[in-house]
Amino acid sequence: MKFSEVVAQTIAWLQREGRVSYRALKREFDLDDEFLEDLKAEIIKTKQLTSDENGKVLVWTGEGTQRETEKRGNGEAGKEQTTASDARRQTLNSARPEAERRQLTVMFCDLVGSTALSTQLDPEELREVVRAYQQMCAQVISRFDGHLAKYLGDGLLVYFGYPVAHEDDAQRAVHAGLGIVGAMRESPLLNTRLQQPLQVRIGIHTGLVVAGEMGGGDTRELLAIVGETPNVAARLQEIAVPDTVVISTATYRLIQGYFVCQDLGPHTLKGISTPVPVYQVLRESGAQSRF
Repeated sequence: MKFSEVVAQTIAWLQREGRVSYRALKREFDLDDEFLEDLKAEIIKTKQLTSDENGKVLVWTGEGTQRETEKRGNGEAGKEQTTASDARRQTLNSARPEAERRQLTVMFCDLVGSTALSTQLDPEELREVVRAYQQMCAQVISRFDGHLAKYLGDGLLVYFGYPVAHEDDAQRAVHAGLGIVGAMRESPLLNTRLQQPLQVRIGIHTGLVVAGEMGGGDTRELLAIVGETPNVAARLQEIAVPDTVVISTATYRLIQGYFVCQDLGPHTLKGISTPVPVYQVLRESGAQSRF
């Protein structure tokens, strides 16, 4: 996730709740200590919207929080402040708490043979390799304006179309998938001290989801996605051959003409009631339009 996105979401969270612990921020955004210090400096010193409490909690010091606004009377002044607060939250669309129904392209990317890799490397060396892999993937995903929603061990959950939507989100997702496979093959850092090159499996599916905040207390996800779409993408990733990108029919229809694909036929995916037609993306077609 981009630094600016973390800043925006943290500000929105604080404006809504008033207080957020550093532990909650680290869990929510998977932050390391250096990233957390940069985040604190940005919103405490640069933007001057929060203060530090005992080195454990961020406290909102900007305009009144959402809860305070809702508790105010029904007078005109209260209405104006509520309207201003709502307008500000609209600009932070990625952190809006309301559930939203929309079409989304989801990509799952998983590192092949991570268990075997852990037996080849010292834990510190393994961490260095995994972090380099994650950073490389994040750079490719960012290039196509995808949203890296979560690190799942050595896997990645990525959204294309939320929080920022584009007409060609399915194409962006496939470009990113091919880009990750290509970058893995070319990166010398990822393949040093290893018995064999690192490989990934990538699955992509497009479908309807409900996006919004999930969880409670200090454990919350501001960009949680609910629906069958992430499950299908995850299952497609599981059946992919190493260093390949596998997509569903729904995604194929949106990218047809722009990429050369191989029809792999219907596959039975775990947890999915009916067989799903599956395609492997081979390369870009070079076409300027789908026709």
